Amino acid sequence: MIVARLLCWLVFVHITGIYLFSRGFLLSRLALPNKSQEEQAQWNRFATHKRAVLLVIDALRFDFVSAHPPDPPSPNHHNILTLPRELTAAHPHHSFIFNAYADPPTTTLQRIKGLTTGSLPTIVDIGESFSGSVIHEDSLLHQLDISGRKVAFVGDNTWLALFPSFLDHNLSYPFDSFDVEDLHTVDSGVISHLPPIIQQSSEPWTLAIGHGLGVDHVGHRVGPDHPAMKAKLEQMNAFLGELVRIIDEDTLLVLLGDHGMDHTGNHGGDSILETSSAVWIYSKGAPLSSSFVTSPPEILPKTTFPGESVPHRFIQQIDLVPTISLLLGLPIPFNNLGNIIPELFDRGDSSVGEALEMNVHQVKRYLDVYRASESGSELDSVWSTLVDAWLEAGDAPPKSRVSALFAFNRLALSMCRSLWAQFSLTLMGAGLVVILTSIVASYAIYIILGSSGEDRAQRLEKNLLSAFRVGVLGSIVGGLAHLLVRKYLDGVHADHLILFGGALASSVTLVLTCKPRPTFEMLKSTPILLTLHTLCFASNSFTIWEDHIVPFLCLSSLAPSVLIGFTAPTSRLRNRILGFSTLFAICVRLMMLSTVCREEQYPYCVVTFYASSTSSAPPALALVLAPVMAVSIPRIIRRVLAISKSDNGIAGVFLPWTITAALLAGTTFWIVEWIHSMEWVGDAGNVWLRNGRTMVARATVVLMIFGGVVLWNVTPVCLDIQRSEWPAKMVASIAPETNEAPPDVRVKPSYSENPDSDAQVTVTVLGFANAFGSPYIILWSIFLSVVWLCMQLTGQVVLGLFTVALLAYLEVVDSVRDVRGLNEALSKGFVSAVGTPSVALTYKREVQFSEIIPLALLATHAFYGTGHQPTIPSLQWKTAFVLVSSVWFPYSQITVILNTLGPYFLAGTAAPLLVVWNLPPLPPSSPALPVNHQKNMVLSVLRSCLGLATYFNILLLGSAVFAGGLRRHLMVWKVFAPRYMFTILGMGALDMGIMVGIWGVWRVRGSIGRLLRGADGVGAAVSGN
Repeated sequence: MIVARLLCWLVFVHITGIYLFSRGFLLSRLALPNKSQEEQAQWNRFATHKRAVLLVIDALRFDFVSAHPPDPPSPNHHNILTLPRELTAAHPHHSFIFNAYADPPTTTLQRIKGLTTGSLPTIVDIGESFSGSVIHEDSLLHQLDISGRKVAFVGDNTWLALFPSFLDHNLSYPFDSFDVEDLHTVDSGVISHLPPIIQQSSEPWTLAIGHGLGVDHVGHRVGPDHPAMKAKLEQMNAFLGELVRIIDEDTLLVLLGDHGMDHTGNHGGDSILETSSAVWIYSKGAPLSSSFVTSPPEILPKTTFPGESVPHRFIQQIDLVPTISLLLGLPIPFNNLGNIIPELFDRGDSSVGEALEMNVHQVKRYLDVYRASESGSELDSVWSTLVDAWLEAGDAPPKSRVSALFAFNRLALSMCRSLWAQFSLTLMGAGLVVILTSIVASYAIYIILGSSGEDRAQRLEKNLLSAFRVGVLGSIVGGLAHLLVRKYLDGVHADHLILFGGALASSVTLVLTCKPRPTFEMLKSTPILLTLHTLCFASNSFTIWEDHIVPFLCLSSLAPSVLIGFTAPTSRLRNRILGFSTLFAICVRLMMLSTVCREEQYPYCVVTFYASSTSSAPPALALVLAPVMAVSIPRIIRRVLAISKSDNGIAGVFLPWTITAALLAGTTFWIVEWIHSMEWVGDAGNVWLRNGRTMVARATVVLMIFGGVVLWNVTPVCLDIQRSEWPAKMVASIAPETNEAPPDVRVKPSYSENPDSDAQVTVTVLGFANAFGSPYIILWSIFLSVVWLCMQLTGQVVLGLFTVALLAYLEVVDSVRDVRGLNEALSKGFVSAVGTPSVALTYKREVQFSEIIPLALLATHAFYGTGHQPTIPSLQWKTAFVLVSSVWFPYSQITVILNTLGPYFLAGTAAPLLVVWNLPPLPPSSPALPVNHQKNMVLSVLRSCLGLATYFNILLLGSAVFAGGLRRHLMVWKVFAPRYMFTILGMGALDMGIMVGIWGVWRVRGSIGRLLRGADGVGAAVSGN
């Protein structure tokens, strides 16, 4: 019961603190439900076309269509899609190319929202990327529906999820959007269905949308600098030629990328490569711009793409919304913040000024309504500036009026972008208070769990029960308090105060009842490395380079153990500590060789996780090392277990056969995926490869999760009990005192069943010294194999090094404890005849916080080494298709989560090993030992897990404090907010791993007890609790 209560409280306070702070820090934009409903006549005068074809080539970066690509140009994605620039050069008043800024997060769903509503997304919208909700705010499609016009659609089915009632079902052909390994199906569907729709007359349409995914999928799969990208762009260029040929003079053709892609083909962030998308607008009939009119240069900004030497016309991607609306004679959507593209309204008269007037009035109307809404206070700090700009635009003389109107729209856009960072300081403060008090309460429990009193379990259980009762009372008080203060606390709801009251009351109760007493020794032992790690989040530079800081901290955390090794009283212990410490350091250094660079680290960082910075393929070395590592890891685990003769029982079957097969299957999956991506075997062969590796992945998961865990649950022991019959005199000479036998072998003499024989039966238990740790490491390796499957090849190599480092560290911790126990025994005279510490000292297993720090740092180091950064673009989306060929809830989400957060989960499940590694069951008839040895072991495991959770909870507090304190910092959404969000995710994975680990310890304890039950003293003690 004590375990369940503690875990429930821990998860509750973690979730509550995170929820409250996040609700105050990551606010969503208010979407007004209003619709533009002006008279149609006033919009018709701007119309130039009756229909429009909107072709979205997903992830079409600007330089893919630029007439002046970066130098040197890539042979795979530059100067290939050339039709737009050729027609622009031939018909400059009919054809226009723009570099369009796509607001982050640069994911397809959020960009479709922006492209249709003209509004701005928020960073928390990234959570909808796998499953979007219906768009209810005014949009281009809403206006088409209001006017009775039809929308045809072919391609990415995300549109159908966002606009299910506005896409004509007779003219819609949606295709699955998330199978990044399918480079052709969606594009082939667009190519085959869109031209017939354009040419037919039986079903009149006004807007035909085609959304191809091939370019984006090539980028995700192999990167932009790959021959597959060249082939795909050539296909798109030919298709564009087909569209230009078949459209009539009343049809406007718009080509655009919803976002760009970075060097590796990924997107989601706000780097210039991800936000630079291509836009091409072409009119086959009437010119869009007059050759006799020149707009003021200040309303025609230009920018230079990285690597290029010629500046190009620069627009906001949401500028397409008012532009297309007016060109089709539609009202501008109500929530639009975009500006018309001036060139397309230069017609030799006052069209630019009049169109801007309509545009500006629409934006001002939106701001007025927003100001009057429940979120209107967000505009208080900027409202006077907006009003002044509005009055200035209204009073501007005719010659500068166009520039003043344009300036007002751009000012409104920049001000509304700042609304992303409107915070609820009340909720943020409440969240920080809950996190802080939970840390103090956790530390108080940590102290109790480490105390030597026999009543610590009863005390803690009583304190937890009191905390639960007071927590319920606190929730009730919080709910009642909301009735009194709701008028004074904007944005604070009843559920916020209920959760806050319950979490705060329970944490404070634990602090008051546990009564931790700070001492000088406690203050002196403050973990310096944890403090330094937390303070990294105070600086954007340190946060950016955390992947280089963590290895240094990880190696430094082992310094105290190394110093103890130099002073060890025996050469055996000295060699073990220094040898395994060296192995740990080598693994940490080798893990550093795997890097994925975030945008801010260039040019001081080199990508090694992939074959190059522009590829998502594995490096050649990983193709060789991953299979070697898959075969070696089970053998290394078994070799370490052999030190304590614990490589028997289930270890003798699981490690060489089951675990090896599972790891090899995971490596085979990614090798086959690489072969598939190289397009060596043709379409038919690719289908076989795709289906084959999917079956391998599914079989591996079923084998390990269902078969492996079930089999382990039945017989989770690694002991080998041998019986031999010896003459009594020989037995007496070999084992005169059973407690003095080596710790890895327990010898128990007994009488022979033959009453006429003077011989005795000797029972030898091999693996006794690591009876708890050896079966638990088998359980841990089962989960390792599942995470291994979700890691790409370089990540598997790093995960193997992580495993070796963990084993080395466990041996270091065990040897250091032996040194301390031996020194204490020598100082007190508690040493046996053979020079080993007494039983009471041998079984002392209280984990020190300094022993937890290396494990926490190793987990963070593995997160970076497996190809991740706390940024959205570093998410390895291709892992969503390990078990399925298209996005399928929840399998796709689970595999992405395991790929990203697997190291944290494995660290959580490894926390109990700090206690149970090389821990034998209670020896027979040992009065020097506490009676409740098994219960004390469980309490020690709880202490270890709680210490690890506290480490990451302190990191969470630091990231939240500095993200909140620096909320107006230029890099808040680029650096601080993503780091906070990834800390949350890491905490969740760690908590899940801890719960699995505690279940594993409980199961091992029961099995060991049942196995040894019946032996004199041993069985009763082991199974007693």
